[in-house]
Amino acid sequence: MSPEWPQRLVLVLGTGFGAGYAPRAPGTAGSLVGLGAGLGLAASPLDPPAVAAVTAAVCVAGVPICAGSARRLGAPDPPAVVWDEIAGMLVALLALPRGWYWWLVAFVLFRTFDVLKPWPIGWLDRRVRGGAGIMVDDLVAGAFAWAAVQVLSRVVGGGHW
Repeated sequence: MSPEWPQRLVLVLGTGFGAGYAPRAPGTAGSLVGLGAGLGLAASPLDPPAVAAVTAAVCVAGVPICAGSARRLGAPDPPAVVWDEIAGMLVALLALPRGWYWWLVAFVLFRTFDVLKPWPIGWLDRRVRGGAGIMVDDLVAGAFAWAAVQVLSRVVGGGHW
């Protein structure tokens, strides 16, 4: 094996297994990978605490993965790096109420918060650098989407914690 294989692996992960190279909307492509990962976790035999632990591991691993991928691509936050969208999407999907439509709502809200970057998301995006900077705005966008889904599910009914 080439001594370069760990860097290549980091780039494969950082680009969401290639989703980040989508010619249009690579962040949305990465979010779709996150949605698929979330569906896979939901279909797995893991209990909710284990799913939360996997999500936390994806988030923590994202700091060096995003930093290494950005370094390899030669930009501080290249659009092709979408591990942050994958992680943020997983955060948005934690403990969703029952019903397929909540998955769609979580996806749309996450993309909305990630693109519009309301305070403090935009503030963090402008001020935090490196791998943590790439990750933090998407993690907060995921948390905002999660919170919005939880509130909406209670307002319209059908929500279960």
